[in-house]
Amino acid sequence: MQTPFSRYVWALLWALLPGLAAAYDLPEVRQSGVLRHLGVPYAHFVTGGGDGLDVELMQGFAASLGVRYEYVATDWNSVFGDLTGRNARLGEHGAEWLDTVPVKGDVIAQGLTILPWRAELVAFSTPTFPTAVWLVARADSPITPIVPSGAYAEDIALVKRAMAGLSVLGLENTCLDPALYDLAATEAEVRLPEKHLQPGELAPAILNFDADTTLLDVPDALLALEQWPGRFKVIGPVSEPQSMAAAFRKDAPQLLAAFNAYYAALRQSGQYRRLVEKYYPTAFVYYADFFAEE
Repeated sequence: MQTPFSRYVWALLWALLPGLAAAYDLPEVRQSGVLRHLGVPYAHFVTGGGDGLDVELMQGFAASLGVRYEYVATDWNSVFGDLTGRNARLGEHGAEWLDTVPVKGDVIAQGLTILPWRAELVAFSTPTFPTAVWLVARADSPITPIVPSGAYAEDIALVKRAMAGLSVLGLENTCLDPALYDLAATEAEVRLPEKHLQPGELAPAILNFDADTTLLDVPDALLALEQWPGRFKVIGPVSEPQSMAAAFRKDAPQLLAAFNAYYAALRQSGQYRRLVEKYYPTAFVYYADFFAEE
């Protein structure tokens, strides 16, 4: 039986001795008696009020392992370092490793989009939520939504042509980073906020006329449409379809496998669908195929 002191020793050694990193997998999580969930308050995945889709998902996962759940607050700039022990960012040729930092958690779950540069840093789970990046404007904007062509690539091209001459907000090192979608070639004025904003703050920013349009991922766009009815319009997609997932250290394959097994059982039982209905009821309108896999 693990005492509070022994759990403290495990956490301290893991944080201070990089050589132990390769050994901190499922057995060590069970030995420590706690699953540390790294999260940034974002949309309905992590609300900041103690609940959210990913919060409940990780609480259930911890219970399935027979360990205590612990939420560890972080931010978008630090979250990968808090998991892997090294900060990182999107560089010109993919992931760019930065300084070494203490490890603070075992899994990231916060509506995290799978992106190629992030896959260089972490091991992603089975996709848990469908998404994409949309261009969103105020309802009174002169830009009009595209007429869907039936082909994603053509729709993206239509949106990019419509962006010419407009300002668009994005956020570096997130799924809303303009560099990921070649927006520099659209003749749009790309704006990166001077002050640090969270992804959930971009929709209010264009209501304050900080820019003509903004990039939003689907879950956050759905919340904006719900929270400010009649104030926004979706112009169309800027990215191909994407997926969100939980992220684990690459040297924790057993913990990743345990989560994938837990998640598969949750979907098969219908419990995951009920969680999604609780936090994102409109997701079934846009992504019926993803959830129909159950």
